[in-house]
Amino acid sequence: MEPTKSDNGDVLHEFFPFFKVYKDGRVERMMPMEKLKVPPSEDAEVRSKDVTISTEPAVLARVFAPRGTGPAERLPVLIYIHGGGFSIGSAFHRVYHEYVSLLVARARVVAVSVEYRLAPENPIPACYDDAWAATRWALGHADGNGPDPWLNEHGDFGRVYITGDSAGANICHNVAVRAGWAGLPAGVRIAGMALVHPYFGGTDDDKMWLYMCPENGGLADPRLKPPPEDLARVGCEKVLVFVAQKDHLRGRGLWYLEELKRSGWGGSVEVVEHEGESHVFHILKPQCDKALDLKDKLVDFLRGNVVGKA
Repeated sequence: MEPTKSDNGDVLHEFFPFFKVYKDGRVERMMPMEKLKVPPSEDAEVRSKDVTISTEPAVLARVFAPRGTGPAERLPVLIYIHGGGFSIGSAFHRVYHEYVSLLVARARVVAVSVEYRLAPENPIPACYDDAWAATRWALGHADGNGPDPWLNEHGDFGRVYITGDSAGANICHNVAVRAGWAGLPAGVRIAGMALVHPYFGGTDDDKMWLYMCPENGGLADPRLKPPPEDLARVGCEKVLVFVAQKDHLRGRGLWYLEELKRSGWGGSVEVVEHEGESHVFHILKPQCDKALDLKDKLVDFLRGNVVGKA
């Protein structure tokens, strides 16, 4: 993703298809943002609501719960982190609202979909910090005394899952590493992490990431290229990675799996590859057969089943 000088003299940087930066500091996104957002909903299978994680900085989330839950029924807790090159997308966008709703209905989980601050206006590491803050907020309900009644009453914090796509998958990894280094509250177990078409550097996209993260460690930055010591501390018991044959990030997803195995991390690893498909096809073509297969396998994973190959 090469930064380019536009013919328009006011444009300083352009990272297609994400955003332009003008000389006066303005940022223009190349796809609509606000018009794609939808409010929380109350439908026949799933209910949702928006919550404030913190006001300074502003971190929000959308919480989902399936209907028909018994008074004493406990359900796995899902932390979902959306993709979008760290610079676009939202937990409130229709596509992510509908996607998480489907996972909640099918897998019967309580979900927290994180609305993190976007770069470049909020330089990286804001996205990592926000996702960690939202994860800690969710896990803070393990004793039944958190601010959200759905999590208090129905969350099973012995079955926590983290998942995300693309940039969101990269953020998931960094959350899991923080969990591994910092430890978890009593009674909390992160059972698994599912990474869909994850970004871990090694492509032209690195130029944009380095631009959005002014205080970076270069191409060897551990958030971009996880080192063995971080991989060994990934704070979950199993990892599932989805890759797509035509995705430019495919190789990095497979690299991550092999490095995770070599690091000495003690969990189990699975991989699922979809032939003939490109990056985040499950978001762009959610009703195609292979997108439905991806959703089925992710639902199985959230139910605690083995779905891929080591």
